Amino acid sequence: LSSSIERRSDELLKHLLKPAVDEVWVERNGEEVQVDADEVRVGDTVIVATGAVIPVDGTVLGGEALVNEATMTGESVPVARRRGDAVLSGTLVEEGRLRIYAEKVGAQAAVARIADFVEQSLAVKSKTQLEAARMADRLVPMVLGLAGATWLVSRDWQRVAAVLQADYSCALKLSTPVAFKAAMYAAGKSGMLVKGAKALERLAEADTFVFDKTGTLSTGRLEVTDSVAFKPGYSPEDLINLAASVEEHYFHPLALAVVEASRRLEKPRHFDHKEVEFIVAHGVASVIDGRRIVVGSRHFVEDDEGIPVAAHREVIDRLHVEGKTLLYIGFGGELLGVIALRDGLRSNSAVTIRRLRRLGVRRVLMLTGDHPERARAMAEALGLDAFHAGLMPQDKASILQALAADGARIAFVGDGVNDAPALSGAHVGISMHNGADVARLASDVALLEDDIARVADARALALATRRLIDSNFKLTVGLNTTILSAAAFGWLTPVAASALHNGTTIAILLRALAGAGLPRGPSVRNESAAQGGVAA
Repeated sequence: LSSSIERRSDELLKHLLKPAVDEVWVERNGEEVQVDADEVRVGDTVIVATGAVIPVDGTVLGGEALVNEATMTGESVPVARRRGDAVLSGTLVEEGRLRIYAEKVGAQAAVARIADFVEQSLAVKSKTQLEAARMADRLVPMVLGLAGATWLVSRDWQRVAAVLQADYSCALKLSTPVAFKAAMYAAGKSGMLVKGAKALERLAEADTFVFDKTGTLSTGRLEVTDSVAFKPGYSPEDLINLAASVEEHYFHPLALAVVEASRRLEKPRHFDHKEVEFIVAHGVASVIDGRRIVVGSRHFVEDDEGIPVAAHREVIDRLHVEGKTLLYIGFGGELLGVIALRDGLRSNSAVTIRRLRRLGVRRVLMLTGDHPERARAMAEALGLDAFHAGLMPQDKASILQALAADGARIAFVGDGVNDAPALSGAHVGISMHNGADVARLASDVALLEDDIARVADARALALATRRLIDSNFKLTVGLNTTILSAAAFGWLTPVAASALHNGTTIAILLRALAGAGLPRGPSVRNESAAQGGVAA
């Protein structure tokens, strides 16, 4: 039962990691044809358009597109990919069209390599699963030895029979899994799926918590943080309203964030404009009051539109250092201003980290594929001990291996495909509610609610479970030692020894089943809510 709860079969894991599409468009003999994904070979030219998942690792031969790489790198903002750029399988083309030279396909592609890494990690973990049962079995010869010694000393078969009625291993073997089941039930009631007893054991042992950034510590959604107008007569609100007026028909994450910021203004305003021109991986352009307005990247505004930005370098550099993504607004051939955006922190991330420290966690780190500037700003805001940015999936796993080699017992919290190797390779892995299927499968604890506070709740539950099992162990040893001693001295008949032994075993089992000392759903939620309120 424990094995079934802890891990799904390898076949399910492989099924989840199949490409999102079974058929791929490739160029053959100068024509575009659709073939089965299994038929794609190294050297093929693969065609990927808007809304499709890239099925191979390779290099862009032609075209231009915005690619969402969040599942593989953790980068919160879609990136522009054009001729000469490398692309990874498992990433999504949000807009545009690419011709890709296939360099790694099938089992060699990034997603398949991650699947292989996950399966290897799971195999390594399973080698220690029977140690607890072996420890209980070692106590049986001790009881048999005591029975033999009693016979040699007393030659009284009733004493020997009384000794054999009591042992340690029954209560140990029965009460421990029952305590874990009670804890797993309590976890489920509190919004956490714990996949086995070992997950709770390891979570209680963890002294280092390592978080992914995007979608874990952060919301994964961009928010407008600054609006800086450079031209007299225009306010920051005007800048947001102008940008939102032309961005409202665009579904890029940056555009959605600007439109939402405009809606939240005290006086949102819509500027009438001509037809909007969408420039893939650059931005948008239109005409307002006879003047051309462009909204997009620095490359688009400065290089393509010829609008100088050097005069405002100091402000732009400061915003970059703060880890923000910039949207440039050109109006009438001049730089009207910039809008800064950032992947927003979850409201209770800082509270959760402080609570983890109170629960005995010594170090809290962050790993991300995002830009170092954005990662540094978030790490400083949360008071983290360290961070690593610009990472690929294998880099995260390598960092965890190095930490483990130094003696750290690691709990890793993540949500993306790129986190799967780290989740399964850590001492214990925790996946977020909105994470990728493979991340939830590879983790030991899967959160059932999109609330990072559940991470601290899981830690608190694991510690309480360990205390319950430790106290049950002490009760078992104390009570059965007393019963065995009384039986050996002839103070108990076999029937009395049996009744006492089984009675105490049942009592300990009921104590474990009741989950004595475990936090309950409502109290866990109330504590998290209260702390969140204090932080707010």
